[in-house]
Amino acid sequence: MKALIFTRYAKSDNIAFTDLPRPILKPDEMLVEVHAVGLNPVDAMIPKGSFKPFLRFQLPATLGSDLAGVVTEVGSRVTRFKPGDAIFASLFDSGTGSLAEYAVVPEKAAALKPSNLDFVQAASIPMVGLTAWQALKERARVKPGQKVFIPAGSGGIGTFAIQLAKHLGAKVATTTSTGNVDLVRSLGADEVIDYKKQEFETVLRDYDVVLGTVKGDSIKKSVGILKSNGSIVSLVGPPDAAFGRTRGMNFFMKFVFGLLSGKIIRQARKKGAAYSFLFVHPDSGQLAEIGKLLTVGTIRPVIDKVFPFEQAKEALAYLEKGRAKGKVVVQMR
Repeated sequence: MKALIFTRYAKSDNIAFTDLPRPILKPDEMLVEVHAVGLNPVDAMIPKGSFKPFLRFQLPATLGSDLAGVVTEVGSRVTRFKPGDAIFASLFDSGTGSLAEYAVVPEKAAALKPSNLDFVQAASIPMVGLTAWQALKERARVKPGQKVFIPAGSGGIGTFAIQLAKHLGAKVATTTSTGNVDLVRSLGADEVIDYKKQEFETVLRDYDVVLGTVKGDSIKKSVGILKSNGSIVSLVGPPDAAFGRTRGMNFFMKFVFGLLSGKIIRQARKKGAAYSFLFVHPDSGQLAEIGKLLTVGTIRPVIDKVFPFEQAKEALAYLEKGRAKGKVVVQMR
């Protein structure tokens, strides 16, 4: 089967198409004929070694995290799916990838594809959906009437998170460029800041939750807009000691993470607020709940561009430019 792999950790020239043997399943796994793959920034960062301390791959490894496709074979312990089922899933942190004609999918990572979505639309959802769900619903416990700030509202995570926060009853503020103001308003954003004209920290006040989606000093500036008992859930770091514990890392690594996050944690505490780092994990139950919201139209996919499989490398390069409105998807067939 054809797959896009990386052969070593390097800044460039380490990604190529190759032919791989058909995978052998474990009892709790399924073989899925991949119809579409949703790309995420992490997919371009992994082969460069950015996540080498956190994620384990046996090289050469197949790229890609999200997929939608059709089950062709199930392991002996799989009970919720059968051959012929259309599913969507996130393979992130599973040691395998999705940019291939067939992918091995753990049963615990998959849910039935919403019937009203095609494969391209469904493939755009898993990682951004699970990230927003785990950050806003699980970690921050967003409640009706609260104020939530979601920077970079026109990006992959932003377009989904705005819609989920509105579903949870929050008032949502976001940042975007002039050309994307109408898009984020159509998704439900109540207050939209054109970052080319204004600084969000000079406009926003007394927010309950900040979703950290932008690297640099945005996280530090976000502390200033929080109310007491507010929280920042960061997707971009710095990682904290709690993350090191959940990953089973040694004392040294937990100590390093504690140092990296110490300053922002102290800044948040001065305001009576909290900081935490979130590393998304696959969850079939959560993905099924997200599927229900998609089925009834509470949340809709936002897709910027679709590339054919043979242009998957170009798709990753396009994604890295950081200008996509919503998701970039690779269509396999």
